[in-house]
Amino acid sequence: MPAPRSEPKALGAPVERRRPPVIALQGVLPLVLEGRAPQGVDPAVAPRVTATTSLPDPEPLCGGLVVAAVEVLAGTRPAAQLLRWLTAEVYAGLQQRAALAQRVRGRRRATRAVVRRVLATSPRDGVVEAAVVVWDGERVRAAAVRLEGLDGRWRVTALQVG
Repeated sequence: MPAPRSEPKALGAPVERRRPPVIALQGVLPLVLEGRAPQGVDPAVAPRVTATTSLPDPEPLCGGLVVAAVEVLAGTRPAAQLLRWLTAEVYAGLQQRAALAQRVRGRRRATRAVVRRVLATSPRDGVVEAAVVVWDGERVRAAAVRLEGLDGRWRVTALQVG
């Protein structure tokens, strides 16, 4: 097959500039369909989806993780303690919000958050979405958390604390 012909542009000709693609930054999660890796990720190192039956009861974990996240936001717990259970995107978001909260209000006294209620549902196998109500010593907060079974354990892929 012959190489395509290309003529160089004349000097002084307008240069066509392309805008880079817009990337959504509002908590977009990578999509994993039926255990396949997201595009551009080597399947050998991609997370493997785990069935719900192979994982422990998610409700206590949802409550505990939200309590820990509220304590991170209050400045009474380091965010690094949650690194094992959070995806990189969720961890970065929690760290950023905790730093912002500390700059705005300063460090608070140490209080222990208490779970009032956990309401969990499973939209499909290996995924749990829960609404958690937590009292942080000053006010009642609502949180939404999404757990996905990845590599034999639950991982938080989305977290929103009100």
